[in-house]
Amino acid sequence: MNTLKINSTHLNKKPFTDINELLKYLNLDRDSLPDPAALIKNFPLRVPHSFAERMEKSNPIDPLLLQILPKQAENEENPRFSLDPVGDQKATVKPGILKKYNSRMLLITTGACAIHCRYCFRRNFPYAEANSKHSSWPDRLDYIRQDKSINEIILSGGDPLSLNSAKLAMILRDIDAIEHITKIRIHSRTLIVEPQRLDTQLLETFKQLNSKLIFVTHINHANEINSEVSQVIKLLIQEKILLLNQSVLLKNINDSSQALINLSEKLIENNILPYYLHLLDPVQGAAHFEVNQEQACQLIEAMKNQCSGYMVPKLVREIAGASSKIMIT
Repeated sequence: MNTLKINSTHLNKKPFTDINELLKYLNLDRDSLPDPAALIKNFPLRVPHSFAERMEKSNPIDPLLLQILPKQAENEENPRFSLDPVGDQKATVKPGILKKYNSRMLLITTGACAIHCRYCFRRNFPYAEANSKHSSWPDRLDYIRQDKSINEIILSGGDPLSLNSAKLAMILRDIDAIEHITKIRIHSRTLIVEPQRLDTQLLETFKQLNSKLIFVTHINHANEINSEVSQVIKLLIQEKILLLNQSVLLKNINDSSQALINLSEKLIENNILPYYLHLLDPVQGAAHFEVNQEQACQLIEAMKNQCSGYMVPKLVREIAGASSKIMIT
């Protein structure tokens, strides 16, 4: 019998939104940090307490800290980077609905996220337009019903699990009731950074779906997976939910073969398939995270030489307008 045990110590703790409070919690001072910024316009700091707890205290280059730490470099414009790096706006067929690939349709469910990752490719996405009054849920649902060429719906955002359980349950059940939809995919980082988000109502909703549910986690470093995350993943696995992971290759965070192998080991241990390793989407403000393609290929070759094939993720790049992810190796 499945049991859902929530670590109550995190339930009433607000996320860190002030860099000074976060640094105090981590026993760090500004002078020890690489290129810190107190505030980045339109993309503020947001870090769940449960994620900050996994960071090493007094370590200014902790790989989890570096993913969420605002830097002055974010204010520097790079001519190779853009506000819409993967062509989301051109792929928008209706406010809040994107169609890039055959047989699949992506829904922008919300602009909210549990955590603000500094390399986010949608950090400049016009969420107000996607969730405008001209794009009600019944209208979107009708649009999905009419397009029988699709069999899979992808819930994205923001993060779908930022919605409350009742609203997310309504969306999932409405989609599940459409005859030509056989698969529902959820792209989410929330259960990794804030595992206490999984409640009984949400788990019960997952259990009742007739469509095949695929959950795509976003984990970049082995240190992100602690015992609470493992418990949540185990509950999803028990419901026969397929779990895939996609990571982003990030400079000074996971750009070594050992870091990537450690991540794959931890994923496999938790029954998650290491699926994609993304080259950084060239979003304005994230150039300091970039690892070049040549180095990325070398890392993948090193992984192939050191571990089993199923542990090696597909190295991919997303290019605006392409009919699929571009496979690098």
